[in-house]
Amino acid sequence: MLEMHSVVCEINGKRLLDIEQLQIDSGLLFGLLGANGAGKSTLLKVLSGDMPSRGEMRFHGKHLHDWPALMRARHVAVLPQASQLSFPFNAEEVVSLGLTPLTMSRREGRQQTRHYMQQTDCWQFANRSYLSLSGGERQRVQLARVLLQLSQAEQTPLLLLDEPTSAQDLGQQHQILALAQQLCSEKNYSVVAILHDLNQVLRYCQRCCLLKAGQLTHQGEPQALLSGDVIESHWQYRPERVTLDNGQLALI
Repeated sequence: MLEMHSVVCEINGKRLLDIEQLQIDSGLLFGLLGANGAGKSTLLKVLSGDMPSRGEMRFHGKHLHDWPALMRARHVAVLPQASQLSFPFNAEEVVSLGLTPLTMSRREGRQQTRHYMQQTDCWQFANRSYLSLSGGERQRVQLARVLLQLSQAEQTPLLLLDEPTSAQDLGQQHQILALAQQLCSEKNYSVVAILHDLNQVLRYCQRCCLLKAGQLTHQGEPQALLSGDVIESHWQYRPERVTLDNGQLALI
C-alpha cells in the first residue's frame, strides 16, 4: 500500500532520516520502534507531509505528493504526540474539525462525530471545554477527530499514531491499541504507531521496524525480531524473554 525508496530528510544540512526501503501493507498494525532521537517522529512527519524529504513514497501506486490535498486528507491522518489548541471549543467541536475534508450532511456529520467519540471513550465529555480536559482525554478527542477524518476514505487509509498511549492510563492504553487492531482487521486500515512498550508491540502489532540514528535497522514480525541481542543494541538493556501460560511472549 505504501512503499518508500531512498527517502531522505535533511534540515540545515543535517540528515535526520535515511530510509533505503520500507513497505507498509494494509490490514496491519505496524509498530515503529527505537530509542529517543532515533527518527521515529521524523518518519511520521515525512509520511504526513509535515517535513520535506526527497526520494520515492508511493501510496496506492501513486507518489504521495501527487495526491490532491483533499483526497490525501481523506486517506492519510496523523495523531501527534500533543495538539496545541487555544480556542475555547468543546470536545465535540474539536472532533468535528475532522469533517473538513468530507462530504456529508450536518445530521450525518453529527452522527459520525458521536460514533467516533464513543469508539474512543470521550463522548461523555462532549460538551466540556477542550481546554479543561486532562492530557489523556485530549488525546482521545484528537484520536476521534482523525478517525472521523478517514471515515470516507475510498481506498485503504493510513493512520499515523505518534505515541497514542503516552497520556493514557493502563486500561485506556489497551483499549486504544485494541481499537487500532480492530480497524486493521475489520476495515483493512494500515496503522503505523510509535510505541515504547515492547510488550504492547508483541501483543498488538503484526509487524514492526526499528530505527537508529535515522536509519532502518530491522523490520519483521515482533516475536522474531525483538530478540535480546536486538533490544540490547538499541536500548542498552537486555530483557528476559518468557512465555506466558496463554502462549504470549513477554519481556521482563
